[in-house]
Amino acid sequence: MAMSIRAALARTAGKSPYWPVITHPLLRRVLPGLGVSALGGGMTTVAVSWLALELAPADTRGAWLAATITAHILPGALGGVLFGRFLNGRSGPQLAGWDALLRTAVFAAIPLASALGGLSIGLYIALLGIGSLLTAWGKAGRYTMLAELLPAQHHLAGNSLVNVMLELSTVFGPLLAATVIAHSGPEHVMAIIAVTSASLAATYRFAIPSEAGGQGVKAGASPAAGFRAIYRNRHIVILFALSFGFFFFYGPVTVAIPLYVVDVLHASAATLAGFYTAFGAGAVLGALVAGHLQKWPLIPTTIGIVLGFGLGLIPLGLGVPTVVAWAAFALCGVIWGPFPTVTTTLFQRLAAPEILPRLLAARGSVMGVSVPLGAMLGAPAVHLFGARGTLLVSALGITALGVFAALFLLGRPAPARTPDDLTTTGV
Repeated sequence: MAMSIRAALARTAGKSPYWPVITHPLLRRVLPGLGVSALGGGMTTVAVSWLALELAPADTRGAWLAATITAHILPGALGGVLFGRFLNGRSGPQLAGWDALLRTAVFAAIPLASALGGLSIGLYIALLGIGSLLTAWGKAGRYTMLAELLPAQHHLAGNSLVNVMLELSTVFGPLLAATVIAHSGPEHVMAIIAVTSASLAATYRFAIPSEAGGQGVKAGASPAAGFRAIYRNRHIVILFALSFGFFFFYGPVTVAIPLYVVDVLHASAATLAGFYTAFGAGAVLGALVAGHLQKWPLIPTTIGIVLGFGLGLIPLGLGVPTVVAWAAFALCGVIWGPFPTVTTTLFQRLAAPEILPRLLAARGSVMGVSVPLGAMLGAPAVHLFGARGTLLVSALGITALGVFAALFLLGRPAPARTPDDLTTTGV
């Protein structure tokens, strides 16, 4: 009886799109490190903002919070452009490992500076900026590694599985961060994040043999190679424009939600964690579903995600009770969940292996600019509309973006199908 049950479970698992990824001889060594590091990343959603609120002067918290969020993201966009010539010939695991190592050093420096009594808001922002310099290349390296190690038919499932772990971390990471903050302060959360990043750096260094890394970034390619690859393909141009607008309109939300919790609800870090945990729980579900979308047309799916996210965000701007707001944000998470998987799979399908790291780094640079730009507008938007009004404006902006993208797609004549046409791959 027991053997038949095990056999049935094995057959069921074998039919899952995730099974070839989980059982891959190299990826199964990397996945635990990715999971541990993802937990640390989930903790940053609360800890980075909360430490900034503690360090900043009370009368200018909005401006300092926007600057903190910008510093945590924007330098990664610059690094994606500036460091290309130094990263030629590097494999996906190398790129991702160096990003993890830099984050380890920076997040360890923050609690050390705090313990020595020298952590100011200015130094804190500077350290966050240094720590994000390789973010675009780290993300590019992660998904390049998947493309290097997995056959094309398993790319969607591989991307989805990694994104499930990333989204799952936003369920438990904020709660763990809020617990640590309540007992010992946000600077101690930074020390935990440093440990998780160190585990990921060690994983990339020792779990994957150097010869398994693939071609990496094409040696001698110009720093603008990734952007030229974007410009030459209209599908990528559409995807970039849609993604940029999506993240831009979401940028003010990253400022408005912490201020809404503190200034409107007069609540604690636990309430803020509730928002991010609700979102993360929904995103896990959405990311799990993404692995089963192999036959879906991916660009229309992306547009639908943007439109649905905007509609789901509207209740947060209407002043609904906190529990209802959590539920609405959880729905946003469900809708968002497939977005990283779908868009990354599109790039993996569109790019030649030797240019993929540059293309993904270029994407990271562009996306890394959009959120800080939106975040920089967050402080004046909160001043003009209040935290709740800013949430509503952002929701309406994302919704309008989805509507315009859908009208643009529907208004274009269907392209002629050829053997090389991207529409034959479900784009």
